[in-house]
Amino acid sequence: MLPRRGPGLRRTRRVPQGRARTAPHRCPPRQGDALGRSGLPTDRIDSTQSSEDELRAVVEEAEAANRYVTGHAYTARAVNRGLRLGVRCIEHGNLIDQSSVELFVEHGAFLVPTLVTYRELSRQGARNGLPAESQAKVDTVLHKGLEALRMAHEGGVRLVFGTDLLGGMQSHQSAEFAIRGEVQPAADVVRSATSEAAALLGLEGEIGTLRTGARADLVVVDGDPLSDLSLLAEPERGVRAVLRGGVTRRTRA
Repeated sequence: MLPRRGPGLRRTRRVPQGRARTAPHRCPPRQGDALGRSGLPTDRIDSTQSSEDELRAVVEEAEAANRYVTGHAYTARAVNRGLRLGVRCIEHGNLIDQSSVELFVEHGAFLVPTLVTYRELSRQGARNGLPAESQAKVDTVLHKGLEALRMAHEGGVRLVFGTDLLGGMQSHQSAEFAIRGEVQPAADVVRSATSEAAALLGLEGEIGTLRTGARADLVVVDGDPLSDLSLLAEPERGVRAVLRGGVTRRTRA
């Protein structure tokens, strides 16, 4: 069976036009449009699902609306074609290679690894109904994920924090801090969730920073996360308070 192809140029242009009117910053193709998806049993992880013309059309329509495109991609083949065609941010990227790192740096693009997702899918997927074929693909991207993160970090790729957890697994999202800390210095992990995230969203100086005039979005912790990332990875233990726009949203005695 051949992998399902993209929706064609006419609809490819119409969909991002609609999303651009409602999305504040980005215009993402639906997951898998740039690659084979890891979660669906019938999609090969090494397949691509849109033509280059379709991806160009998405990028052109997003740019016309002063937005940018993010892509869900795993393999170097899928990631590289997206970067060459103007995709600004890649989510996942577990199977990238050195050529991908060079393209990220060349284009000033961002990578959002989502490593905790695969750890939790590996642990919980089977009992939550994940098919065996999908479980095998999850295990593949899980084992390669840390290697890809190390390669990207050492190559100077701009890394942003993300998790992509679904449903009941969302309670584990902060564990991404600890996983990233196996490869990156704590300061870089914290930057990925603050200033680098702000840069990706085009909100530098407004969020992800402590300065006059910025939004007062703060996480107060009991200690120094630059020496102990578990303060962020285990928020029930390490986080004292959360403020959004200067208003306290959560406190812990």
